[in-house]
Order: sequence, then structure tokens, then C-alpha cells
Amino acid sequence: MTGTGAVPDIAALAPEAVLAPTGATVMPLMETAPAVPVVFVNVADPVGAGFVESLERPSGSVTGLTHHEYGPSAKRLELLKQVAPDVMRAGIVRDPSLPGGLGQFSAIEAVAPVLGVEVSPIEVRTARDIERLIGAFGRAANGGLIVADSSDAVSHRDLIVRLAARFKLPTVYYDRAFVKAGGLISYEPDLQDEYKLAAGYVDRILKGEKAANLPVEAATKFHVAINLKTARALGLDPSPSLITSADEVIE
Repeated sequence: MTGTGAVPDIAALAPEAVLAPTGATVMPLMETAPAVPVVFVNVADPVGAGFVESLERPSGSVTGLTHHEYGPSAKRLELLKQVAPDVMRAGIVRDPSLPGGLGQFSAIEAVAPVLGVEVSPIEVRTARDIERLIGAFGRAANGGLIVADSSDAVSHRDLIVRLAARFKLPTVYYDRAFVKAGGLISYEPDLQDEYKLAAGYVDRILKGEKAANLPVEAATKFHVAINLKTARALGLDPSPSLITSADEVIE
């Protein structure tokens, strides 16, 4: 397993395979050691990012686990309506420069009419953007947020959580770290399960199979975390069924 800063050192060791924990480490590995097989996890769109030619036939030295189908994004809107039924507007906090950000928004937009929710993008990169745009969105009634996967969201996690609280915006996050920081609820692929599947791919590569012949797999298990203290502060009363079905409940 490697982070971006360790890529030159890893490449110098000429490993038989590398497990990449995020998409940010894949391209540097491809550029520095193109012949080394790489198995990634936690990647939203490996085709759009240029890691593989297709999900079925990667056609290179890279394969792994993806969220490409964007189904979790649509589920996050369903979860937002479940925990906050009065929400009629959803702002999608995303980085528009990322293929994953565009794909996640499209998946949410597709199910929004069925749920009776109007969705709009909140395109952010800097702290100033985040404060200005979430503030403007939050001044109107019946709003909620969905935070899409991006490095900017991670960098500004505490700011996003504070703004959601300030403007009383029920928010669904893509990572439980936001919920532990005071966010309302999260829905994310079960990374522990992804790593198990990725380990199986590494084992097959070490036994002689080619990454090019191993199709990119989609995540199959998901984790829900909910912060009941935050729910109460927002005036929400999550249903017993939602609380019971959650994998992690923060009091």
C-alpha cells in the first residue's frame, strides 16, 4: 500500500504488485513504473481518470475496485429525504473539475424528480467559495446538502460541517469522518470489504494473472453512520428503523 509521496521509493523496489488506497496514487505509479501491476480501491471513475480503458477490460497494468456506477450518490438523496422529509431542495457540493463530481451529480439529478426534490450544484474549490455558496443556498427554506467525494471536501471538512449546522441544513456525506466531526449522516462503500476484494486481486496477480484480464469490480457493501446529537440540533427525529439499520450511531 502506498501514498503519493512514497511512489518513487516504491517504484525503485520493483514490486510484483502495488495496492493503491486512493486514486491520487494511481497515475504517479502508472507514470513512474508503468509495468508494475496496480490494484486500486476507493476510486470513483477509473475510466474517466484514465486508469483503465474500460471496466470489463482494463487493458493495462491497473485494475481494482470502483464506485463508477454512481448508485451510492442516488442513494444519498433517498437517505436525505428519509432523515429529513421536509427537504425540497438539495445542494450537491462537488468539485466540477473531477469526472466523479460530474457523474455523482448526474446520478442524483436522475432520481430527484421521483423524490420531489430540486437539485442544484454547489461548485466549490476554496474555503471562500464554500462559505459563500453554502451560505447563499442555506438562506432559503427546506434545503439540504449532499457532499460528493473530492479532495477539497476532505480539506474543508470542518468548515462544511460548521456551515451545515449554522444554516440548519441536513447533510448526507460520502464518508463517516464527516459524521464523527459533527455531520448528520453518511453513506459510503465499506472500505474494509473493498480491501478484502483488492487483496484477492493482488493474490491472483502474484500467482501469475494479468491485471489487464481482471475486470474492475464495483463496491457491493455500504456503511451508514448517523449522528443523533446533530439530528436533534437540526430538529430532526430519525425513524427507529433508520437508527436500527445504521452501522454506526453516534449519540
